[in-house]
Amino acid sequence: MKDLDKLYEHKHALLFVGGIAAGLIGKHIIESETTKKIAARGMAKVLMAKSEAEEAFQDMKDEAEDINVDAKEIKKSKAQ
Repeated sequence: MKDLDKLYEHKHALLFVGGIAAGLIGKHIIESETTKKIAARGMAKVLMAKSEAEEAFQDMKDEAEDINVDAKEIKKSKAQ
């Protein structure tokens, strides 16, 4: 129990040392080759999804324009 009390007295120092340790471990994780590969794969998937979304949006725009043109033609034919 006395050891725990001594540790509790120095909790700020322990938090500081823990923060440094977490930073060093985080640095090694971020710099690892595996992390870089995972990040590259993730970015590739995001860019593919963006490209597919842009294509789908362009298709919707084209279809909306076609519908608009068809509606104008129908309106013209009814007006005559």
